[in-house]
Amino acid sequence: MKAIRIHAYGGPEQLQLDDIPVPDCGANDVLVRVVAAGVNPLDWKIRSGAMAQAMPRTFPFTLGCDAAGVVVAVGGAVSGFKPGDEVFFFADLQRGCYAQYVAVDAAQVAHKPSTVTFATAAALPVAGQAAWTALMDAAQIERGMRVLIHGGAGALGSVAVQLAKAQGLHVTTTASGAGMDLVKSLGADTVIDYRSQAFQDHVKGMDVVLDTIGGPTQEASWSTLKPGGILVATAQPPAPERAAAAGARSAFVFTPPRGAVLAQLAALVDKGQLRILVGQEFALADAAHAHRLGESGQSRGKMVLHVAAPQA
Repeated sequence: MKAIRIHAYGGPEQLQLDDIPVPDCGANDVLVRVVAAGVNPLDWKIRSGAMAQAMPRTFPFTLGCDAAGVVVAVGGAVSGFKPGDEVFFFADLQRGCYAQYVAVDAAQVAHKPSTVTFATAAALPVAGQAAWTALMDAAQIERGMRVLIHGGAGALGSVAVQLAKAQGLHVTTTASGAGMDLVKSLGADTVIDYRSQAFQDHVKGMDVVLDTIGGPTQEASWSTLKPGGILVATAQPPAPERAAAAGARSAFVFTPPRGAVLAQLAALVDKGQLRILVGQEFALADAAHAHRLGESGQSRGKMVLHVAAPQA
């Protein structure tokens, strides 16, 4: 099968289209023929070596951690899936989804939303589960709360806006340009143009801040929280002493792959309560181009690689 692998840390030129064996399907696995794979910032951070200490790997290895496709085999201990099922998943980082086939733990897999394409489904698992973990688990959001979501037009932020609205929260978000109209269409109550407005001058009394950016944005966010509120970060761990100084709480989210959460997200998609935003789409062989765009900040939304036709 074909797979995009790296043989050394470095730039996008390290991405190689290799011929490798189809992976074995373990007792707890489903073997999936991948139709589309998501491209995430974590992918180029791993490729560059920025995550080498936190996530040591053995070369060569296949990149990618979320995808959608068709089950071709199931392990002996697996129930709930069968060959021919259309599925999507956020796999553990050892599996590698920039490939024509992936053997993935069945606990990390869910049936694909029936109302969207494989490419659209492949854009949801990482961002969707990160948003769910941040809001539902870490922040434990409840109806009537007020939340500030940074980067509401991004892959994670757009899901978070919709989850928060579905739970009955008042949502404030930052965006710019065309992203402002987008987040309004997703249900945001208040939208702040971060290019022309200092959000901290306009936002106060938040129960929750979802920080997807870190740095100065995180620092400025403390003043927007009410006493006892919580800042949940996905990009940069908040300093506990900084939270204490602000009279607030903090959490840093590292999202575990959970098929059960994906199943709930899929149900929201099929009910029309969750839109998945796909930015740019590329062929598997063009993964390096996608990485260049992502690292340079020139990508538009969540990028997806087309690996195969829906019916092979």
